[in-house]
Amino acid sequence: MAMTRWWRLLLPLLVLAAWAGGCGPAQARQRDAGTGCMADGLRGSTVSATLRLEQHKRSTPLLTSDMTVRVPRQWPHARHLTFGEESPQYRQAMRCLLLGDEAPGGRSEWRPHDPVVTATDAAVTVHYVAYNWITSANPVLVGPWQVIPTGRTWMIYLWPPTLHTARWERIEVDLGGLSFNDLVEHASFSTGTHLVWEDKLPEEVQVEVDPPWQRLLPMELGQSLWATAGIASWWVCASILIAVAALRAEPAEQATGRGAARRPAPEEEARPSTADAPDTGSGQDVSFTRTLLEWAGLSAGVALALLLFVPQGRFSPRSHALLCIPAGVALVFAARPWSPAASRTPAGAGPDAPARPADSRRRQALAVMATTCAVAGTGLLVILAHDVFGLPGSLGARTTTAFGRFGLALLGLVTVWLWLAAMAAWAWRFVREGGLLRGRRWTRCWDDDPVRCVAVAGSVLAGVAVVLLACAWWVNERRWERVNWLVEQPDPAAHNAALSQMFANFFYTDLRWLYAYSWVLTGIALLALLRFRSRPPGTPGRQGHERFPLGPSRPDLLLTVSLFAFFVGVRAARFAGAGALYGVWLGLNILALYALLALGRRWSVLSRMGEHWRGERLRGEQDRNELLEKARQYRTANHQMHLLDQGHAGQVTCEQLEEKLNELHQWVVTAYEGDDPPEQISVLDLALAWGPEGHWWSNAVRAARLAFWFGTPATALLVYYQAQDAYARQQALYSPIGLPEFIADLVLYQLGWAVAGFTLGALWRLLPGHRSQGRAWLLTAAYGFPAVLAAALIHLMDTDPRQLLLYAALLLAILTLTSVWMDLATFRRERKYWPSGFALLVSIHQLRGLSVGVTWILAQFVAIVTIFKSLTR
Repeated sequence: MAMTRWWRLLLPLLVLAAWAGGCGPAQARQRDAGTGCMADGLRGSTVSATLRLEQHKRSTPLLTSDMTVRVPRQWPHARHLTFGEESPQYRQAMRCLLLGDEAPGGRSEWRPHDPVVTATDAAVTVHYVAYNWITSANPVLVGPWQVIPTGRTWMIYLWPPTLHTARWERIEVDLGGLSFNDLVEHASFSTGTHLVWEDKLPEEVQVEVDPPWQRLLPMELGQSLWATAGIASWWVCASILIAVAALRAEPAEQATGRGAARRPAPEEEARPSTADAPDTGSGQDVSFTRTLLEWAGLSAGVALALLLFVPQGRFSPRSHALLCIPAGVALVFAARPWSPAASRTPAGAGPDAPARPADSRRRQALAVMATTCAVAGTGLLVILAHDVFGLPGSLGARTTTAFGRFGLALLGLVTVWLWLAAMAAWAWRFVREGGLLRGRRWTRCWDDDPVRCVAVAGSVLAGVAVVLLACAWWVNERRWERVNWLVEQPDPAAHNAALSQMFANFFYTDLRWLYAYSWVLTGIALLALLRFRSRPPGTPGRQGHERFPLGPSRPDLLLTVSLFAFFVGVRAARFAGAGALYGVWLGLNILALYALLALGRRWSVLSRMGEHWRGERLRGEQDRNELLEKARQYRTANHQMHLLDQGHAGQVTCEQLEEKLNELHQWVVTAYEGDDPPEQISVLDLALAWGPEGHWWSNAVRAARLAFWFGTPATALLVYYQAQDAYARQQALYSPIGLPEFIADLVLYQLGWAVAGFTLGALWRLLPGHRSQGRAWLLTAAYGFPAVLAAALIHLMDTDPRQLLLYAALLLAILTLTSVWMDLATFRRERKYWPSGFALLVSIHQLRGLSVGVTWILAQFVAIVTIFKSLTR
């Protein structure tokens, strides 16, 4: 043990003095010295205390205090410890034992359960376990221990609120393998992992710990501008991406799908399209591009303002409200949900007819603007008439009157409603201009009765705002009960002050959380632009667009891979705890998908057949039906060949089957330009590679629906895992935005699975592989390449990579199941001829191929179960 360096005690003592001085007279007034604890009766008590520090494979270090106190029966409150936990005598006795005259609300430690009390004739034993996390440079209290981060070291002291005169027979500190220094050098013995004191005073326990840089770096970054800069980089990158995608999306008359048929069938040219899509031309292309550019600039600017220029604590609640309310109004007006470019031409109208009557647009604008201004005026009224509500000019939380808290709550609801309305208005504009709405009921209702639509939508948004406020209030009450669990009648003034503070912070805390998820609007905008550009022929303004393209055009590929990067790829950065690298991860996922597509252009089944073959054999719906029929004949011939080998072929001869297979092969060869096509590509491979639908967009939508439902159990599994983590559970139950964050995670998980399936369906014909499971594996690999860097970062930061592995395994399983059901959908017209879907699947993949596929799926489930068990062990 090193020599005592008394000069090193100066810094911790100064820190303790400053911290104690910070309590000041205000906290001294909160101390309840008149509780009648009769501490002299505790002199005969014996105490054993243990502190465990767990930081290996944890992003947030955990401190656990385990204390056992043996109280003599002579203490007047000893018998009260055996009373019911709700009795006033029990609470007073336990408070005297654990807190003394310390204010109960000053501790934020957590308890896995209430203290366990056992009694004998001579003594009463209390076993008290508490835990807490080191999340910042502020002192951490847990049981009788204090941990004070001081620069690059952590100081550990045994500083019990009471029991100073008791006999501490055993004191143990387990540091989880970290380097330490016993400053007083009074430890009875020590090993490489912990120290033990026997029959020592609490003042003799002073330990200096050297935490690894992996634990110091997140705390330093979290309190610096780097964390804000990282989040800001995400918004900047997202805005740049949507701007580039919008500018690169030239009018679809000039865009052709890669490998599209050279000429549509005459019957397809003459057939009108029944797709529900916008009925405007290149003029709306320009309008939609302008809409996306407006959103890109506004979203980035507002996000930077919220992150950089409106930090909590720098300005008063009044300043926050004066900034946020006008900003919310401006965002609603900038969205212009009444914009004429957002509507379709009425049925039966001529080509020169206006998109919507002017009076209808005027009524829509009036309804939106009047409602928005009325709500904003209510909030401004609270600010201007603060004296009526009994609020100070700064709208601070000094008030404890019920009417004042009502004013603060009303102001918060107004602000949150305005920003919810802004996000809803932008979402409506994206969805409508992009043609994502199916049917015209919604648009007809908006055109015919905008006042009722605004009233319904406003009521729904008001309900959401009230739910957010109710969540914040519920969490505040739970926290108040937790920190005052030993107080029979807490101070009403202190409770009202805490409630007022919650209302004062509500609109700012929830507003930042709410806007943090507005990036989903960017995803909706990308999807709307992709839908807008992928409209089938027959739509006015889209006559030159091929009906059966091989896949998305070059600009549309950027939109597709961007969606995947937004909703799926960035999960790797989140699991790695690298929020500052969100922008980098976005680019890496886009590059990984483009690298995969570069491979697919050369090795995918349809790409190897060439454009000439696709132009001859896939000109229209009739040709595609012929391909499916040839694929059915191929499967039947192979099945009969298998029966022939077993002697059960009936009247069919081997020569007949070989002639049939050769005929099918010649059907493929005759349309091939150049040398013979690859022998291993059969007509069945071609049918499966084309997918169940004619257009790649329809393939994408079908795969997205399948992946959404297959992902539901995966979402439940991930949420269950998160609930097992104590830190995540406490954040969900005791953070002001915990419950909304939990619900947002559920939604985003489901959206992630759906977008992964959408990407698989959109790129179905461009991905290499003879079997559909191979396409699922390759798309997961595109996610996995950046995830390898995330795993390396996780390993470097000494945190747990298993959640990242679990997510990747679930993604692969979902995409594999989606690909199998896509194969079934390809031959769905034959379903009536088979006793079950499994029998049809056997026919499609043949027995040997199906056995390999089933084995592969089972292996994935085994991997998922293994990873999950290791996570919850």
